[in-house]
Amino acid sequence: MNKNGNIYTFIYASVMVVIVAAALAFVNGSLKDKQKKNVEIDKMSQILKSVKINSPLSEAEARYGETIVDSYLIDATGQKVSEDAAETFALDMSKEVAKPAAERRLPVYEALIDGQKKYIIPLYGAGLWGPIWGYISLDSDGNTVYAATFSHEGETPGLGAEITTAKFQEQFSGKHVFQEQQFRSLAVLKAGAKAEGQEAVDAISGGTVTSRGVETMLLDCLSAYEAFLKGLQGAPATDEAAENNENQQANVEE
Repeated sequence: MNKNGNIYTFIYASVMVVIVAAALAFVNGSLKDKQKKNVEIDKMSQILKSVKINSPLSEAEARYGETIVDSYLIDATGQKVSEDAAETFALDMSKEVAKPAAERRLPVYEALIDGQKKYIIPLYGAGLWGPIWGYISLDSDGNTVYAATFSHEGETPGLGAEITTAKFQEQFSGKHVFQEQQFRSLAVLKAGAKAEGQEAVDAISGGTVTSRGVETMLLDCLSAYEAFLKGLQGAPATDEAAENNENQQANVEE
């Protein structure tokens, strides 16, 4: 065959494409389990940060096992629908928040910190350029925020991306999501501003849209847990809480 001819060039290129594609497929397949494990460990690390544990990724799995004493799924009435820890951990919050609040399956992680139980709730919402998410932990009273952590996919460095900083996140500790036994969530406002009937944290300067995204995310996600949190406070989980969930969801959508 003429090595300078078009047919040879075509065959050679085709063979090389097949070889390279096969090699890439093999590498991708061989690394798939490792990639999945890395994603799981990163998620464990984020959950730990919501209870003020900054663990290296190499230690995250062990610390998670020591810290998280229980995890399960509940519904909008606060009742458990699954006690399978693996199912709870694997739940995709981006899919759940797309559902009406009354139809969501809601993960709860219980952590033991210095002998005190903390309840960790996952969050998922939208920032300026893409998804934002995080975890917020509450004391056993179902009202007081112990800590919170947030992350994002593509917010602007120095602006919206500041939601990942300790300066922003530490503001949430000690805040209350209920006022006079009524669910109020938390406001994210311009420094010094106040919200009637709500406790607030300072928004990111120059990151108005992302800050609003965090506020909306907190309202949308936490409102779905209202009945569960009232149960922790000793208040009965009633149909009123479920109705409030729907009203809160409608306000978010507007």
